[in-house]
Amino acid sequence: MTARLAATLGLLLAFAAPAFAVNPDERLADPVLEARARTLGKSLRCLVCQNQSIDDSNADLAHDLRVLVRERLTAGDSDPQVLAYLQARYGDYVLLKPPVDPATWVLWFGPGAVLLVGAGVLILRRRPVPAVPVPLSAEERARVDLLMAGTEE
Repeated sequence: MTARLAATLGLLLAFAAPAFAVNPDERLADPVLEARARTLGKSLRCLVCQNQSIDDSNADLAHDLRVLVRERLTAGDSDPQVLAYLQARYGDYVLLKPPVDPATWVLWFGPGAVLLVGAGVLILRRRPVPAVPVPLSAEERARVDLLMAGTEE
């Protein structure tokens, strides 16, 4: 195998890695239940990877969560019941889109607030402070006149 072909295959496998996250032995025989499991898996966070869904993650915990979702669906739970079960067990953090409530306001509104405060600071720092000219005293005026005339005391 040439080096170019090996590099191409390696690149293709790197891009296809998330597609292999759900193992064939995890899949349900019922295509409707499997589709529901895949939809739920895309809305649940891998607690190890943190920015991947359990459907895209190869972590052992993601595998366990995928199996748990499929077990709950096979037992007859609805999608909201499965999500409620996992949320009760792992907290709001298991959801890729946590609910907007007082406990998560910082998560939802914190970045926007930081951006607004930063923009406000930048605007205030750029605004020039108008200089108010202070009139010269008689003594200072006389000194300026002498300097302008070219003679010093």
